[in-house]
Amino acid sequence: MLLYLRLLKESFGFALNALRTNKLRTFLSLLGVTIGIFSIIAVLAAVDSMDKKIKEDLSDMDMNTIYLIRFSFGPSDVPRWKREQFPDVTYEEYEYLRRSVNGIDKMSFNMFTRNENIKYGDKTVSSIRVKPSTYEFIDIEPIKVEKGRYFNEAESNSGNPVIVIGSEVAEGLFGNSEPIGKKIRLYGQKFTVIGVLKKQGEGMFGDSNDVAVFFPVNFIRRLYGDNSDMLTPAILIKPEKGIDIEEFKADLAQKLRTFRGIKPGEINNFFLNVLSGFTDFIDNIIGQMNLVGWLISGFSLLVGGFGIANIMFVSVKERTNLIGIQKALGAKNKFILFQFLFEAIILSVIGGIVGMFLVWIIALILSSALDFEFVLSTQNILLGTGLAAVIGLVSGIIPAISASKLDPVEAIRSGM
Repeated sequence: MLLYLRLLKESFGFALNALRTNKLRTFLSLLGVTIGIFSIIAVLAAVDSMDKKIKEDLSDMDMNTIYLIRFSFGPSDVPRWKREQFPDVTYEEYEYLRRSVNGIDKMSFNMFTRNENIKYGDKTVSSIRVKPSTYEFIDIEPIKVEKGRYFNEAESNSGNPVIVIGSEVAEGLFGNSEPIGKKIRLYGQKFTVIGVLKKQGEGMFGDSNDVAVFFPVNFIRRLYGDNSDMLTPAILIKPEKGIDIEEFKADLAQKLRTFRGIKPGEINNFFLNVLSGFTDFIDNIIGQMNLVGWLISGFSLLVGGFGIANIMFVSVKERTNLIGIQKALGAKNKFILFQFLFEAIILSVIGGIVGMFLVWIIALILSSALDFEFVLSTQNILLGTGLAAVIGLVSGIIPAISASKLDPVEAIRSGM
């Protein structure tokens, strides 16, 4: 054991000496490893950070939540031209399903629509996300009211002009003054502010509730009707806990098929998008991004491997005489082999550490500049270090074998 520790120490010294005495050559040779490790770890760190953010944003939501809508959230076998002919879900279907389907915990009717401007006096907040819904929506999406309250069932059914606003909307319109009870203008109509949401922060898809407002969906239905091009209706369904989700979906689909008069053998003209399926779709995309990152970075690693091999072949050439003396003094082939292998690994790991250090610096800069946390995990650090060591091992094996097989007499003679 002590022998190998001494061997490792000597190899580390030779590696540092190579860095000192042949700075330009070593720099250019290690550049490939540095770029390769940087590329892979940067991609993995970015993807892991994105995945972490998505999971955090969805952590408060039930993964069995179903979005009943005429669009599919993921790939579909239904041709696009046929999907475009699917009808929108209706408020009447929402009421029918709420009455007839068993196993529903919460269910809301929502409208997806374009962003709008909101006014209070001479102040305007632009590009606000408008989220009209029924009163149950607060029990489906993780909405936390900090001041005031959310609208109730009576206000929801009658379409009262009451509104709950995000924290940034409240700050932009009212500053430090109390927003509850104030009247703001949206769609040319006056709404009474009854609640302010707790600050959430930036969402993964730019969908933070800080810049959103919530009001009864029946208000906008009364204003624009159910067939406006600017409105896309959806029914959100949260099943009871412990229920068989596939049986629930089958019952839900059958009830809606019956209501719409879809004949046996005809395909559904709607989609039941389960939130867990959406996360699986995201996981698949993240996996593909990781794969692409590995493929692109692999070329840099290949170049880096050749660079390490080049350093080691030159190192063997320069130290042929020393190898001969070591062998003449009794050094075994295994000793010489491990000496050069350790040196190759150490050089490669140094290049990898530099690459990961660059990723860390860039992650700090981006995390400070953007409202997004880039994370360089311990797992990725260990992966980068291990990968660099493997590159060094593979690249140094042939030079190390050639060094270990040198004839001591010929090796000493070549240095004279």
